[in-house]
Amino acid sequence: MQATLAAAARNARGKNEVRRLRRAGRLPAVVYGGTPVESRSVEVDPKELLRILRSESGINTLVDLQVDGSASGQVLIKNIQHDPVTDSLLHVDFYRLAMDKVITVTVPVTLGGEAVGVKQQGGLLDFVTREIQVECMPADIPEHVDIDVSELMIGDGVRVRDVAEGRSWTAVSDLDMLLVHVTTAKTGSDEEDEDGEEEAEGAGDAAAESDAS
Repeated sequence: MQATLAAAARNARGKNEVRRLRRAGRLPAVVYGGTPVESRSVEVDPKELLRILRSESGINTLVDLQVDGSASGQVLIKNIQHDPVTDSLLHVDFYRLAMDKVITVTVPVTLGGEAVGVKQQGGLLDFVTREIQVECMPADIPEHVDIDVSELMIGDGVRVRDVAEGRSWTAVSDLDMLLVHVTTAKTGSDEEDEDGEEEAEGAGDAAAESDAS
C-alpha cells in the first residue's frame, strides 16, 4: 500500500522547539537517507501518521512524503518513539528509499481458515512465529504473509519455505522456521494419568528403598 503524508520543514531545533511543536499538535520527525546522504528535520500531523500506521500495511506502508507541498521522495517509517505513560507519539524517523534497490522489511504473518486438526481431531493450533523478514523491491513490499490452515491435521505445520515460493520477495528468515502447527490437546485425564504414573514410580522407589534397608 502507498500513502501520501504532508510535512513541513523545521529549522529550529532543541528541546524547547520540540515541546512547542507537540503543544501545537504537531509531531517532530527526521528524514534520513538520500544522495548525498543527509538528514532533514520536518514536522507532521500525528493523526495522519496514525492513520497510516493503522492501515493494513501499517509500518511497511510506502509513504510519498510531501515537504512544504513538494515531493520529497518515497520513505518508510523506520523508528517511532512513544510516551511511556500515555503511549502518544513523540517522534518519528523516516528513511528515504532508492526505488531500484532491494530492502529488508519485517512482515506480519496472518492465518485464515479453521484447521481440520482442531475442528475434527480436537487438536490445538499453535501460532509460533507471527512475523518474518523478507527482501524485496520497495514497490513490492507485502502487507502480510497469508497462511490457510484449513487442511492442517494434528502433527502438520507450515514453515517459511512453504510460503516463500512464487513470491515477489525473498525470505531472509530461516526457511526451516516453524510458523504454525497443530498439536495434540493435553486433556485433564492425560495430566491425571501422568500424575498417577509419577506417584506409582515414587511409591515403587520408596518400596525398593525399604526392602534394601
